[in-house]
Amino acid sequence: MAKIIINGGHKVAGQVTIGGAKNSTVALIPGAILADTPVNFDNVPQILDVKNLQYILAAMNVHSNFHDGDLSIDPTTIREAPLPATAIKSLRASYYFMGALLGRFGRATVTFPGGDNLGSRPIDQHIKGFEALGAKVTEENDVIHIDATENGLKGARIALDTVSVGATINIILAAVRAEGQTIIENVAKEPEIIDIATFLNNMGANIRGAGTDTIRITGVDTLKAQNTHSVIPDRIEAGTYMSLAAAFGDGVTIQNVIPEHLESYTSKLMEMGVDMQIGDESIYIGPSRNLKPVSIKTMPYPGFATDLQQPITPLLFLAEGESTIIETIYPKRIRHIAELRRMGADVSSLNPGEIKVNHSERLVGTTVEAAEIRAGAALVIAAVMADGQTVIDNASHILRGYDRIAEKLRGLGVDLKIEGVDLINLMP
Repeated sequence: MAKIIINGGHKVAGQVTIGGAKNSTVALIPGAILADTPVNFDNVPQILDVKNLQYILAAMNVHSNFHDGDLSIDPTTIREAPLPATAIKSLRASYYFMGALLGRFGRATVTFPGGDNLGSRPIDQHIKGFEALGAKVTEENDVIHIDATENGLKGARIALDTVSVGATINIILAAVRAEGQTIIENVAKEPEIIDIATFLNNMGANIRGAGTDTIRITGVDTLKAQNTHSVIPDRIEAGTYMSLAAAFGDGVTIQNVIPEHLESYTSKLMEMGVDMQIGDESIYIGPSRNLKPVSIKTMPYPGFATDLQQPITPLLFLAEGESTIIETIYPKRIRHIAELRRMGADVSSLNPGEIKVNHSERLVGTTVEAAEIRAGAALVIAAVMADGQTVIDNASHILRGYDRIAEKLRGLGVDLKIEGVDLINLMP
């Protein structure tokens, strides 16, 4: 089991450069198999999820090479093959192979995906979209079979019952090579969706409306990469380092950010009184003094991101008074609370999805467990703030989602080491 060991009490300072967006990358890689040419990406985060996705690609005879943020994928020799269940179950975003394989071959067989345990995250809206496009979907023994080979995929009008990032992207991947026009209503608007649409459009797709309530797709016969696609910066990674800098920093500059993607988050930091200077592609966070409590409610983009409610929690410990977090996306996303309490934090959840955070004068290092990616990020920040040593067990969750986290934290002055994982070869 991977462990992150942090000796706390050292203020962070300096600068950190944000990597490519994890939530874009895990959709772009499956989307690459729709191309009839090799595909190249840069600004790809060096995270465990990328290695797992490469492992899945290799099972389909898709060759890939990843080095120093540059990823090349050659799907020209792709063949249909069973996908490795272990890798599929290691990350939920593997479900994007449903839409990608459906778009490429007209059918897909995928083990039900795994990933973070955040409570119920059904894929009924994905299935609704696939069926509207003409596919037959069946499930047997935790394996999902999707087949449209009899009549082919046909464009359709699809109104999602709930706003879903995963369903929006999966339907785009399936519809981009379907016959005719597809109109998807009540779609998610996240920047990562715009990133996927940009990538596909640059290969010849016809996708309009990404970032709005309605996306229109006219199917095309072929997709061919003409240039390297640069993954957008990771707004969740940026927000995590901003929280760390505000909570226990002596001046930190976060580089390679798109401030517009973080407006709901930065507005809360401003409300708290965080010393912040926002540039065109960077944000400076100064030392914090006299912070105020705030009320936060997670919402679909452009609202406050669910992925940032946990990383902001340690910062709320510094506010004089009680802060409230209402988690509307994943009410069960509270598994960091018990671990933070073990470190001495005054934080609780009495009702599903409602978190109370009070001023916590002193955190003390101990052994805790990262239940999922963002819970782990909260524990890392708390560990840096704490007196003494903190051991974070099950740290592979953190490595799944944060680009070169050990290197970046050490660069800011954190006393950290990682045990139990080979960071050079993360392939399962």
